[in-house]
Amino acid sequence: MKKGKLCVLVVDDEPRYVRAIQVNLEASGYEVLTASTGQQAVEAAASSDPDLILLDIRMPGLDGYQTCQRLREFSRAPIIMLTALAETADKVKGLDVGADDYVTKPFSADELLARVRAVLRRAEPVEPLSASPTFQYGDLLVDFVQRRVIVGGQEVRLTPTEYRLLCELIRRAGQILVPEHLLETVWGVGYEQEERLLRQAIHRLRRKIERDPRDPRYIQTRPGVGYLFAK
Repeated sequence: MKKGKLCVLVVDDEPRYVRAIQVNLEASGYEVLTASTGQQAVEAAASSDPDLILLDIRMPGLDGYQTCQRLREFSRAPIIMLTALAETADKVKGLDVGADDYVTKPFSADELLARVRAVLRRAEPVEPLSASPTFQYGDLLVDFVQRRVIVGGQEVRLTPTEYRLLCELIRRAGQILVPEHLLETVWGVGYEQEERLLRQAIHRLRRKIERDPRDPRYIQTRPGVGYLFAK
């Protein structure tokens, strides 16, 4: 994490939302950058490397989904989607393209700030799993010092949430972990009922580290119970 104030990039084509979010974030001690289009967001993220991105879904030109995909090509910064869409499918789509969390409009300042704090906590370094600086099993290698994940000799880019989830599964390899435990440990207190976040993060992790995500070797599901890292 960079020294000094944490930097948040706010992306929304509605000036009133941008201004309201900016005022509340700055009052809480964050540095704030703003963008009104997806292209501006990509350029700002590439040049400024923010610690967190708040990204609206409904924008002209590049919408939030497309912008998120572009950002994930080079940025590991946590992304919270801002959406007025209440449908489950829209939230799932945002999570599927790489968002870490979502907030549905209209939202209170307290709700948004709580989500920001929670997501930034997940971006903090994970405590070492053991005295060993690395973990290797099969063609999967995790370097805990450099926070790198290598699969078959190729580095894969994980978001902070995906990385924390993988580390927690590895930490308790061979144990079945119930969703409530993973949500509280990885996402934080208050997320215990947000199983959609967990399912989508597991789905994205499998796509990145498994040879066949439909028949996973590492991250396995025990229907009706939970998930485990199989060793």
